[in-house]
Amino acid sequence: GGWCSTSAGDALAGSPGRRCGGRGRRAPLSRLRLQKILARAGVASRRRAEELIRVGRVSVNGAPASLGATADPDQDEISLDGSPLVAEPWSYWILHKPRGVLTTTRDPEGRPTVLDLLPPEARETRLFPVGRLDLDSEGLLLLTNDGEVAQAMLHPSIGCEKEYRVTARGRVSSTTRRLLAAGIELEDGPMAPCRVGPIRYDPRTDVSTFQLTLREGRKRQIRRALATRGHPVLRLVRVRMGPLRLGRLRPRQTRTLTAAERRALPRASSRGTGQRGD
Repeated sequence: GGWCSTSAGDALAGSPGRRCGGRGRRAPLSRLRLQKILARAGVASRRRAEELIRVGRVSVNGAPASLGATADPDQDEISLDGSPLVAEPWSYWILHKPRGVLTTTRDPEGRPTVLDLLPPEARETRLFPVGRLDLDSEGLLLLTNDGEVAQAMLHPSIGCEKEYRVTARGRVSSTTRRLLAAGIELEDGPMAPCRVGPIRYDPRTDVSTFQLTLREGRKRQIRRALATRGHPVLRLVRVRMGPLRLGRLRPRQTRTLTAAERRALPRASSRGTGQRGD
């Protein structure tokens, strides 16, 4: 299991969460940097954890922590917002996110979020989504309390692939396909090269469908890239993220990861090897 806090999802979202108390136990570890401990706990990504430390929300044995400090999670009491981190088992769920549902832990406007679609047994652990799918996008979303896995799945140095099924208006030409594969220029810089599968065009509906696989994760980049070529995206479904596949999971359905899938998950400390490390 891993160290966790009931503030985990909120910390990732950048907002204060509920406080919790009590300490758990885990196997002894050597001293680690606090941001790594917080990431493993699912409290935040390492970058976000550094900010939590910097603004004074993290303490060790009752004393405010400083950036660069280390601790032993087996011996030291590490707290977020005054509440000790609590040991709980890691949990991993896949959701087929439908359209119209927000990829966030909570919404001030009360709109439905991905957490609303989880079964009761999944809500016993405070999970957070790994990465985002736009409001209008669908498909595979991983939810976990394992910060190391979340960091690895999103970190550009590891380059976790994301595969999408794209449905776009108009006939996507071979020229557009080559430009997509090479990396179309966007207003915030060129896309990284990606793989584009065969284009299937239906003249009756004037719609093209194809698979697109990329490693980066910029906001609405597939929609923006195709818009520059005059092809508005009608539907975008993520069918794979790293070793995880959507398979036959229907919209709004969830499932836990299989043992094989859990073993295949990368960790931030594995530096892109695909193997779970320390």
